[in-house]
Amino acid sequence: MKTVKHILHKKPAAVHSVGQHVSVLEALKIMMEKNISALLVIDDGKLAGIFTERDYARKIILQGKSSKDTAIHEVMTREPHTISPDELIDECMQLMTNNHFRHLPVISEGTVVGIISIGDLVKSIMEDQQQTISQLESYINS
Repeated sequence: MKTVKHILHKKPAAVHSVGQHVSVLEALKIMMEKNISALLVIDDGKLAGIFTERDYARKIILQGKSSKDTAIHEVMTREPHTISPDELIDECMQLMTNNHFRHLPVISEGTVVGIISIGDLVKSIMEDQQQTISQLESYINS
């Protein structure tokens, strides 16, 4: 069974993050530039939270707040679920599905080493299924 480590090896090593006092507008600009939908909030080398498009929609837009005048720490999700690189992909899928979130920070020895999305998990599962199908087709045709 594949682990999160397998997914991280296929992704770019960069982990995009901001500090707690960055404005929501600045965070959104980074998310747009990097074409990502979640941004980790890291202070003093430690994960403080995660800011997602969902946070923006629910905590800024729907509450009539200003993106320019609101700091990330006011609207980020604090203490997000995290996983280790050794976590099984199926377990991550279960965790995300049960808790209705789309991103999981990956922590190793207290340090953020990556982030995976529900899309990363689906892609990995589809690759495994395609490999299984190919093996079965080869077996049937031999």
